[in-house]
Amino acid sequence: MVFSSTLFLFYFLPGFLLLYYAVPTRFQNAVALLASLGFYAWGGLNFLALFLTSVVLNFVLIRFMDATPERWKQRIFLILSIVLNVGMLFYFKYANFFLENASAVRSYFGGPALTWEKVVLPIGISFFTFEKLTYTIDVYRGVNKPLKSFWDFLLYIMLFPKMIAGPIVRFHEIAGQLTDRRAFDTVDQKLAGAFRFIIGLAKKVLIANVLGEQADLVFATPPEQLSTGLAWLGALAYTFQIYFDFSGYSDMAIGIGRMIGFQFPENFNNPYVSRSITEFWQRWHITLGRWMRDYLYIPLGGNRVAPSRLYVNLWTVFILSGFWHGAAWNFIAWGAYHGLFLILDRLFLLRVYQRLGALSIVPTFLITVVGWVLFRAETLSGGLAYIGTMLGRGAAVPVPYFNFEFWSMLALAAVAAFAAALPRVERWEMSLLAPGQLSLGRAVGLGLGGAVLLVLSLSYVVGSSFNPFIYFRF
Repeated sequence: MVFSSTLFLFYFLPGFLLLYYAVPTRFQNAVALLASLGFYAWGGLNFLALFLTSVVLNFVLIRFMDATPERWKQRIFLILSIVLNVGMLFYFKYANFFLENASAVRSYFGGPALTWEKVVLPIGISFFTFEKLTYTIDVYRGVNKPLKSFWDFLLYIMLFPKMIAGPIVRFHEIAGQLTDRRAFDTVDQKLAGAFRFIIGLAKKVLIANVLGEQADLVFATPPEQLSTGLAWLGALAYTFQIYFDFSGYSDMAIGIGRMIGFQFPENFNNPYVSRSITEFWQRWHITLGRWMRDYLYIPLGGNRVAPSRLYVNLWTVFILSGFWHGAAWNFIAWGAYHGLFLILDRLFLLRVYQRLGALSIVPTFLITVVGWVLFRAETLSGGLAYIGTMLGRGAAVPVPYFNFEFWSMLALAAVAAFAAALPRVERWEMSLLAPGQLSLGRAVGLGLGGAVLLVLSLSYVVGSSFNPFIYFRF
């Protein structure tokens, strides 16, 4: 069930909110938990029992860890929890990848190909795993005491707004809100949350879907049959599609969270105005970047090591980040590609960009666009062939006709993505979406603007059958 589906928009979300607001405060967690279990069961009923079992085992292990005074025993429980969670992720997400590659190597040397039952990927397993790990590690580090109630822990893991595609909410960020949300349970927060949800829905269905439909057609064409111009057009369409798709989903998740008293962390901050790849990763999928920094990069030594070791750490983290996104060589290449430019930033590119000033947005954006081709391609060879077409190996074919809707949404996407390069615009965006006490005029403005966008978005949802969510497959 995706947030932009008719089932969610017309039935699930209104029904959930009506029931959530109707019951006494002490029952609201139960309503949120039941809704979250139903939300997941709708798309992953076969895996619900497995996930519940893993949550129970994690809860028991961490309770034992907290009750044990000896540090070495705590470390044993920590390792058991990490092995359990990483083992599940490895099996479901990466078993097919390693078996396919082992079979290919075996066939290359003349042996028979391997045969096995394909492992089905449960939805949301990457985000589930990261949040279970952060709970375990935060408790071990003493950042937070473990939750006393199993049901509160289950709610933290399975809370449906963030369940499938984030943001990645670390335990210490909402530990207090799981038991007491009265500080955020205000009319202003609910209105701001509803507006944030509508903004995300509009970004998703009015911009991302329109661009994505045409991007899919371009990427489905063999690269040797594309002109260089058409290849760039498809890459640009996908570049804006993935941003407005994923940031729109994050906006919707944050908005629903606010409507029920949760304050989820921000996940995007105008990444395409970045002046380096280093800055891009401070603005893109922020919760993933922070997770990788705090739970992987810093434990590897962070910035406190020799330059050569630092570069190895950076590359390791981003190769793993690419592999986290997908069990395929093109994702690994995408991670290595970004890791390379992060290293080049530290070696010399940041000094070059500093001299360019605001113009450094252009090369950073072009680097990002080329990287997205690796991310979007079905295979690494296909991605490299597509990039070759972009670099001038295209066929001498005319660019096909695209309708006015596509061109207008492409222009709107570009304006919306780059307008924040002006500091005044970025400050206005932040104030518009930030929670807080609303004046009467601002409340009326948000209400009217939100109503118009909601009507347009719902009209599109009802009238269109093209409605994917890119990050659902991760």
